[in-house]
Amino acid sequence: MHVQEWLETIPALSIYLLVAGVIGLESLGIPLPGEIVLVSAALLASQHGDINPYVLGACATAGAVVGDSIGYAIGRRGGRPLLAWLEGKFPKHFGAAQVGMAERSFEKWGMWAVFFGRFVALLRIFAGPLAGVLRMPYWKFLTANVLGGIVWAGGTTAVIYTVGVVAEAWLKRFSWLGLLVAVLIGLTSLLVLKNRAKKAAARSEETPAPAAAAD
Repeated sequence: MHVQEWLETIPALSIYLLVAGVIGLESLGIPLPGEIVLVSAALLASQHGDINPYVLGACATAGAVVGDSIGYAIGRRGGRPLLAWLEGKFPKHFGAAQVGMAERSFEKWGMWAVFFGRFVALLRIFAGPLAGVLRMPYWKFLTANVLGGIVWAGGTTAVIYTVGVVAEAWLKRFSWLGLLVAVLIGLTSLLVLKNRAKKAAARSEETPAPAAAAD
């Protein structure tokens, strides 16, 4: 049973809460398949009238914004020890190379890293906690967080729902393809980021340490 088939067995209210909860926990910093759940729910909404796409998009947006904000607060309070703890719990996602690459993205792009990070699987997990650890001004974080949440969650819901309505008969037979595409996009993003992180770490190791100043 794939995600969409399982969602069909639960009430609409539970779907709204599930989407908001999974996306919120992912945004908080816990690696969860938020995008897959959202895509599945949006496809289901296009096929069943009891699921309101506007409510679904609003719940997804709320989960994204609230989760990121909680992650920011935790990161700001926990600081560097929090990153070390996360590395111990999720070494594949919060390893030194991944954290280093995310930090460089934040230093280079600032609040835009929070906005565009919403569209990249790995950065979506990092954005809130890392912005807090790096003590990004909260108003900048909140602006990018809200805009990114609306565009990503609302946009994803609208696009998938529209495609589902237009091609309902096709999707009923091949609905798993939508999930497969979402998974492939997420995995590709993750692999690209991991590859860049490894290259960045290798360059850092090859760079010689600066010579000590003469007395």
